[in-house]
Amino acid sequence: MLSPSEISGEQRASTRQPLGVTGRVVWKDGRGTTRFNSVVIRDVSETGAYIESVSGSAIPLFRLVTLQVERAEQADTLPTTLKNGRVLSAVYRLGPSRQATGVPEGYGLRLLVEPRRRAAVAPAPRPVFAFATA
Repeated sequence: MLSPSEISGEQRASTRQPLGVTGRVVWKDGRGTTRFNSVVIRDVSETGAYIESVSGSAIPLFRLVTLQVERAEQADTLPTTLKNGRVLSAVYRLGPSRQATGVPEGYGLRLLVEPRRRAAVAPAPRPVFAFATA
């Protein structure tokens, strides 16, 4: 386990870009009914997004949802995964709840996309140990 002194300030795999694009989140509730919320996508990266719920009901933590951009006004700043249409995502963080409704103001989403292929690095050879038995 890492100590707090070993953890640096920024640990994101890719940088987040601030946005203000409208979108829609669709999911199925516990009974199998399709639900949707209108949202504003506040920031986005290749693997995650933070959305603010404009209308709709609360989304449970760890629920699989589909995120879709309604209009691509800022298409040049969107990651390629969102430009292509719907992206399967998982709710992994809930923002503070509104006092009037009890519904969270925002949600942290993990975009379930295949990571970029990285150049394969050959692993270092492992030492060979000989065990003697008597």
